[in-house]
Amino acid sequence: MKTTLILEELALFILAIIAFHFQSAYAWWLFPLCILLPDVSMLGYLAGNRVGAFVYNFFHHKGLAIITYLSGFYYHQEILLFTGIILFAHSSMDRMFGYGLKYVTGFKDTHLGQIGRN
Repeated sequence: MKTTLILEELALFILAIIAFHFQSAYAWWLFPLCILLPDVSMLGYLAGNRVGAFVYNFFHHKGLAIITYLSGFYYHQEILLFTGIILFAHSSMDRMFGYGLKYVTGFKDTHLGQIGRN
């Protein structure tokens, strides 16, 4: 089952790359440059586990990515299209590597299991 989930997230990551290629007016090098920007949301953990989990999960939720992308499509705003694609690609990439949405019990506790060594 783990392999199936990884392949599913890989397919979604590739979909994000294809969307970037066809929808974004930005240069190709911005994609790899910005792909890790959603991880800035980890700074929320400076305010504690509850706030950290909320902020991290907010910026790693694929629903937010899709709403952002669709808003950019509807309003013809390239920055929203780009942001939605980056959020979606980043979330898929994270889940491919086993970094899921966080529980309030700690950064290592995710909906995909615990991160790191037990």
